[in-house]
Amino acid sequence: MGTLASELGERAGRFSEQPRVYVDANVPAGLVTFMRTALGWDALFVVEHDDLRRASDIEHYRLARQLRRTLITLDRDYLDDRRFPPERSGGVLVLAAPGERGFIQLLRRLHSDVFQGDTSASDVVPLPLEGRKLHVHADWSGVIGAAVEA
Repeated sequence: MGTLASELGERAGRFSEQPRVYVDANVPAGLVTFMRTALGWDALFVVEHDDLRRASDIEHYRLARQLRRTLITLDRDYLDDRRFPPERSGGVLVLAAPGERGFIQLLRRLHSDVFQGDTSASDVVPLPLEGRKLHVHADWSGVIGAAVEA
């Protein structure tokens, strides 16, 4: 057992390598728990913060970028590039699925296809969608383009 500083430093290093996401209030709490426990993501869930839970969509969009996190939401309003310019984001994932099982399958795919870089190197890509948006649904091809995939 090392010193407190060495133990905490080691843990902090592991957390910094995890995908960092900003989860909007319309995402069910069970999915946030799945992100944290099964996928190991560093998920900031706005519902858990009194000062964030009632913030506007524009404020969530701005804060996600400021905090260097990918915004995850079910709200299709974020697909409007005039209100939410992609180049001003840390990346946006708009999820759509038919039920909890569908969302879990999408999150697993995102974990391996988007947040894990080259799987042979097992690198985590911190902001893989910076400046881009991705609409992820059951028919998603897994391709990350420069624009929104519908």
